[in-house]
Amino acid sequence: MSLFRLPARAPRSSVALLLRVAALGTALAACTPAPSSSGEDSRQARIPARSAAVVTPWALPAPAGAGQPDLATSPEGNLLLSWVEPGAEDTHRLRLSSMSPTADARWQPALTVAEGRKWFLNWADTPHVYALPDGSLWAHWLRGTGPARMDYGIDLVRSGDGGRSWSTPTLVHPAGTRGDHGFVTFWAQGPDQLGLAWLDSRQKAAAMAAGPAHEDDHHGGGAPMMLRAALYGSQATQQAEWPLDASTCDCCTTASAMTDRGVVVVYRGRDAGEIRDTRIVRFDGKAWTSPRDVHADGWRIAGCPVNGPVVVARGVQVWAAWYTEADGLPELRAARSDDAGDHFGEPVTLARGPQVLGRLSLALARDRLLAAWLETAEDAPQRIVLGRYDLHWRDPERVIVAPIAARGRASGLPRVRWAGQAAWLVWTDVADGHSILRGASVR
Repeated sequence: MSLFRLPARAPRSSVALLLRVAALGTALAACTPAPSSSGEDSRQARIPARSAAVVTPWALPAPAGAGQPDLATSPEGNLLLSWVEPGAEDTHRLRLSSMSPTADARWQPALTVAEGRKWFLNWADTPHVYALPDGSLWAHWLRGTGPARMDYGIDLVRSGDGGRSWSTPTLVHPAGTRGDHGFVTFWAQGPDQLGLAWLDSRQKAAAMAAGPAHEDDHHGGGAPMMLRAALYGSQATQQAEWPLDASTCDCCTTASAMTDRGVVVVYRGRDAGEIRDTRIVRFDGKAWTSPRDVHADGWRIAGCPVNGPVVVARGVQVWAAWYTEADGLPELRAARSDDAGDHFGEPVTLARGPQVLGRLSLALARDRLLAAWLETAEDAPQRIVLGRYDLHWRDPERVIVAPIAARGRASGLPRVRWAGQAAWLVWTDVADGHSILRGASVR
């Protein structure tokens, strides 16, 4: 069955599940607490309490043991959920399911995108799925390519039949290139043309081959990682490739969004003085702009914070958000551009204090911005927070979506998407010693 052909009606049990508004949801929709001994910054504006936010648990089709969730929306407005789960005999499977974001819809039977050994699994560098306007589906995962643990590359595949079959995996970077390649972002360059950008270590690997180095040097020191981009056509073959920035942070996620003047890609840069602030480039279909700072925070850190920026766009308006500790405390900042990313206004603070873990996700509703992130909590190791704002990053509303039992990196990266008049969130948690995927909708 195609991922985009949904049944007219679902069983009543599924309807009840999607419509059930847990009492917990109402209790968790709360205002920002006043500054306290937990360290939340007193300069952060009070956010008024609201009664409109309703949090509804969202049942996901992934089994226990699954992790690395990705959530995307198709051109038709369906939600695409992918995850990695363990297979037989030390293999892993990338799985994919779809649903329409309506009360009477249900998940389609999960499809296997790929299964294999020697996959490189990382809590922050996760596989992605993407749907182009021509109906094709694209996906990627990371696969070991060399003798060292940090030798791995990006396998890319395409499906033209709704996910029932997939093309032979293609390595995005040149075969035989040592080092790590990952942190991919996808965009639709055309109806049947996929664009992607990624962090690439070929110049770092060349420098390491010329002298002694440690396998973990990708976190700091030595030659830098770089940002590269490529276009792929309907035959899943590469049509063009470019180097975009010769010095980037080593392991922060990248993000992209389409404007009326072309796609913008945001990422964390790295200069010779170890300043690692958010940068942006734009592609007009023919050439890329030179990298520029979204904002010069001046965060000096001799290592990768594994906390990349996020971006959304509409017309010539671009909204970016990012994590920084430039002023000594963890902080989430956001800014808006009205000229497709050429210039950004002064940033605003979304959250600040030692409780802020970051790991941002961002979505654009009709007239609201939705930012999801992780924090530590007094009653649980972590919690997932959803901030809702107007299109100028004003009129804030803060919703505590759920507590998370996972600790440290085990909670991975939350994902938020807007579809069917609701914000849909997925994240990784733990239960009975196993990773588990959880979800919620917020209206």
